[in-house]
Amino acid sequence: MTLGQAIFLFFAGVLGGALNSVAGGGGFIAFPALLFTGVPPIAANATQTIALWCGVTASTGAYRGRLDVPRRIMIPLIATSVVGGLLGAYLLLHTPAQTFLHIIPWLMLAATLLFALGPWIKPRKSSLAHDASTNAVAGASVFEFVVSVYGGYYGGGLGIMNLAMLSAIGMTDIHAMNALKALLGSVINGVAVLTFIAANAVYWVKGSVMIAGALVGGYCGAHYAQRLPQKFVRTFVIVVGTAMTVYFFAKAK
Repeated sequence: MTLGQAIFLFFAGVLGGALNSVAGGGGFIAFPALLFTGVPPIAANATQTIALWCGVTASTGAYRGRLDVPRRIMIPLIATSVVGGLLGAYLLLHTPAQTFLHIIPWLMLAATLLFALGPWIKPRKSSLAHDASTNAVAGASVFEFVVSVYGGYYGGGLGIMNLAMLSAIGMTDIHAMNALKALLGSVINGVAVLTFIAANAVYWVKGSVMIAGALVGGYCGAHYAQRLPQKFVRTFVIVVGTAMTVYFFAKAK
């Protein structure tokens, strides 16, 4: 790894960690950055998952005061996140690299579209619903399972997917939603991280540099989230996601 690559990966980690802490989309930065420095696709996905997991975990510290969710909602969502994250990581490790290369552009397209539709998905009220029905919690758990499988497998756009799921159970305080989104993201990627480490699928030299950047970006991004121009950040993520989608569709041909 050259000095230029190290600097590039560090700042990709900072930006990816910051984006994930605010709205999501850090995978649009971290994953292509690793590919551009010569890391194979599946190893790049495993490595960026670990780096961004560290960043999301760091961001939970800044959101800890907002995490006011009943246990009857929290426990089912965490349980389904664990199971789905493991399944997604398993599917990734057992998917041939060439197959994964053909899947990437479609995953990028789906995540970019979902991210772009975020303003229509996010709730705009300011209270947190504590009285979600049993059926709503069960439905959210099924939704979260699907999201967590996706997160364990790839993860790009995972944050906005979780925000959509949380709105479906009546949560309306966006800061509380971001807090729970960070926690669920940590759980999903945490179990995937353990799977990738056990399978020796991580490029640790380049990954360590990105981890350092993601820690900085994740904490600082969450800490200053309310001061950031979120419209600019969202626009930037959509532009990057669109560019990467076009790039990977061209590369998959």
